[in-house]
Amino acid sequence: MKLRVGIVGLGDQWEGRHFPALRMLADRLEVRGICEQVSHRAERAAKELGTTPVDGFRALAARDDIDAILYLADQWFGATPILAACDHGKSVYSAISFPFDPAEAELLRRRVEESGIAFMAELPRRHAAATVRLKELIATRLGRPRMLFCHRRVPLTTTSPAVPARDRVSEARDLMELVDWCRYVAGVEPTSVVAVRHAETVGDDPDDYRMMSLDFSQTGRAGDGPLAQISCGYYMPRAWEEAVGFRPPPGLQVVCQHGIAFVDLPQTLVWFDDAGRHQESLESERPVGEQMLGQFHRMVTSLVRQTSGLDDTLRAMRTVQAADRSVAEGIRVRLG
Repeated sequence: MKLRVGIVGLGDQWEGRHFPALRMLADRLEVRGICEQVSHRAERAAKELGTTPVDGFRALAARDDIDAILYLADQWFGATPILAACDHGKSVYSAISFPFDPAEAELLRRRVEESGIAFMAELPRRHAAATVRLKELIATRLGRPRMLFCHRRVPLTTTSPAVPARDRVSEARDLMELVDWCRYVAGVEPTSVVAVRHAETVGDDPDDYRMMSLDFSQTGRAGDGPLAQISCGYYMPRAWEEAVGFRPPPGLQVVCQHGIAFVDLPQTLVWFDDAGRHQESLESERPVGEQMLGQFHRMVTSLVRQTSGLDDTLRAMRTVQAADRSVAEGIRVRLG
């Protein structure tokens, strides 16, 4: 069954992830319209896909010839295109950041539940080939994760570290993605968080560095279960090309019962056990964008209503909010 879709927003992942995936899945996903606030981008993408630009996401969601909305980029719309899709009973594939305000996030969750639509939040780190293979190794060779070290170094688009090139919402989004990745790999829920930050400015200005330790202990005693250290650094201008590429840390390092693994997304996985070093070749796997949109097609066309990623994203958001409280009060915060 071919699914008729409308696109809201193109974003910085359009050329590398979403457009190639739509081309490969043309037998399953038919684009009927594109809404993008930059008109020339909408016209070019529409021409490439043989469709037409649409003026307004509400008009797109209301069309009878569209079954689902692909919301692919954060724009000034916020979560309103998802609410519009709920109003018209259209399924949603969401690649955007959810509202960081708890009340807005709860409203979004409730509206999705009440509408009965199929919903999928894009979580590319979960679906990447290296993560899928890591989970297989944890189940078969490496054993239960004991410690996870998850680091991200984000180059700034400005020429000086003193000039902010992002905001607090962007920082929260980065941390939420890493929190969800660690939750997924650990296979259990975190029970407490301790966090620190570094910023030479005061107030609501962005930070240079954010770090948190997630404790996954399930007995009530901190430290007797898996532990994840998560950090995001925003201290290196993109113009410093040699420094940006110098000794980058692995995206994820996982210490398990019987070995250790190093992951760099999307396709690099090196792991060690008593037999020595093993390097997996994952280049032949389907691109992550194609896998996720293919899964969305199966969700919408199945006879069972499904949601994926919504609760996971909201849990990650609550963890980041608890980390903010830990920074402000200098305490370990329990997670309910």
